[in-house]
Amino acid sequence: MATARRPAVNRGSRPAPRPPEGTPPPAELARQARAGLTGAVAVAHWAAAEHGDPGALSDEAAARAAAALGLSEREVRTDWDRARLIGLIEHHAGTTRPGWRLQAWDRDDSAVLRGWVALLDAWSLACPAPATAEPTAVAEVVEAVPQLLSLLQLSAGTVQISALLDMLRQRVAELRTERCEVPQGATEGREPTEGAGSSAPADAAGDAATLEGLLDWALDALSSVGALTVREEPRDGLNGPENAADDAKGDRREAVLTALGNWAVWVKLEQICVAAQSPAGNIEQPAADMLRGCAGLTPGPARAEYRAWLAARPVGSAVTELIDAARGDDALLRGLAFEALRVVGAPAEPAVRAVVGESCLRPYALLWLAEHEGADPDEALDALTREEATWLWVDTAAAISDHGESPLLVRHLESAVQGTVPALLEEVRAVGHPRTVQVLVALAAAHPDPALAKAVRRAAFQVHTGGA
Repeated sequence: MATARRPAVNRGSRPAPRPPEGTPPPAELARQARAGLTGAVAVAHWAAAEHGDPGALSDEAAARAAAALGLSEREVRTDWDRARLIGLIEHHAGTTRPGWRLQAWDRDDSAVLRGWVALLDAWSLACPAPATAEPTAVAEVVEAVPQLLSLLQLSAGTVQISALLDMLRQRVAELRTERCEVPQGATEGREPTEGAGSSAPADAAGDAATLEGLLDWALDALSSVGALTVREEPRDGLNGPENAADDAKGDRREAVLTALGNWAVWVKLEQICVAAQSPAGNIEQPAADMLRGCAGLTPGPARAEYRAWLAARPVGSAVTELIDAARGDDALLRGLAFEALRVVGAPAEPAVRAVVGESCLRPYALLWLAEHEGADPDEALDALTREEATWLWVDTAAAISDHGESPLLVRHLESAVQGTVPALLEEVRAVGHPRTVQVLVALAAAHPDPALAKAVRRAAFQVHTGGA
């Protein structure tokens, strides 16, 4: 890996594409996301009221939660799992505490939508594959699902399950070819060896059955998180021999994306900045809104906007407002807030020194202070410990995951201080950043190397389940 530099999210300006016609407005999409996650929110509030209950949900804790919430223990565990994946609760130092997203849940639609997208990205963790499934086959299906979702989104309607299965088979075959594996049945046409006359067809049939079963798992999982629905294909006429034959083949089902699923897949396909806003009128806005408005500007125009915003208010209150914005759930705003504080300069130093003890602000504050004291920006990372640099790497990756483009997330690997990906994953898992799982899932989804993506997904699963 290259020498570490302070990473920056690509904020090159380009007009944001308009969502497909018929897409509900963000407020309605957020309402739908909230409606589908009421159980996770209830469990998160219950966990917050427990004041530091052990992070792993014990049988006794699950029973207490079930009694308090009127749910079964299985439902509690499902909602607990989702609350952790979304960021509504955090596991830290052996205890559970309210997550950064829970505080914003009722008032911030963008936080809700980012939480739901994080759950969509982690669908295979939210609904694990059957224990009997072969891990390599599961990994292949997980890697193929984005292409299936793209087909559903581009079709702008329903798609037969048989068509999705055909695409899944094609994609899995491509993945195996990329790994230089010999596909099942590829020896057809060669002279059979003694006793092996029907083994290849049997293996091919078993492989097809495996993919069909894993497709059902993936569709059930995506349906359970609210991304799509599976339904029976409408019949054109009465039951007859042809319909009976179709039913026997399992061809009567079709899938369609929900409004949330359609919007989320479109966002990923277009690679747009979800929270980007027009920079017009930023001077009149609160700090958080001003920073969002500057997210699409290049550094020069952004600094001009910061100066104009700062000139319109007392320095002390402006610095306080910027630091409060940096404490929020949006990692991009955290980085932008400290960029604005660099424009403030010396008057901001006492306030920045005062937040060095806050874990989420410490790396940014130390970098700010190092640069303020004359360090070159490219050498300021020397002011951070290895753990602090890793925490900053994860936080910046979270900003890229929420607001940047997938290739930028892949390139962000080069900014890590660790020399290898395994070393990075080991330290990322140990650093305890609340967005670790979401970042690793997003990186696995974006990375073109199947082997590396598989290792990153495994690390995400281990962090999520608390494994070593």
